[in-house]
Amino acid sequence: MLATWWPWLLVPALVVGTITVGALGRRLRHFSREVTAERARELFKLQRERLEAQFLTAAAATGKPRGLRWQECQWDDGVTFVRDRQTGHIAALVGVTIRFEAIPGSDMEGLPAVGNLRNASAVFFFHRGHWHTVGKAVFNMNPDEAVRYFQNQYEAIG
Repeated sequence: MLATWWPWLLVPALVVGTITVGALGRRLRHFSREVTAERARELFKLQRERLEAQFLTAAAATGKPRGLRWQECQWDDGVTFVRDRQTGHIAALVGVTIRFEAIPGSDMEGLPAVGNLRNASAVFFFHRGHWHTVGKAVFNMNPDEAVRYFQNQYEAIG
């Protein structure tokens, strides 16, 4: 009698097993994302001074804004960590006040607004366990404003 019933028991067992594996997989992915975010935060804290210097060097090398030379960055204390909604990648936004000077001979030379301090959010990204920057700045927005502006692309974490 048992020999004829075992195929009927196999189907529910496979269904329950599949549901269990799926639920565990989601929990493991969530846990992994949280561990990665915490590791990213700690590494950023440890490497912040070096990252700030890299940002200024990379930003100055872009040649933007045209006709201006990056002089100095004054960094805010806070860091806002965000996650790309589509890829899951982590980024950090840090408020910064930037001072420029006109490049001699450029069309910006002699303009009084060149000396004005500019606020921005410096962008750093976490890739393969390391923080990087390409010198990207979101001008005229502090990190909270940038998160709100790009809310369809990024979500704040932590």
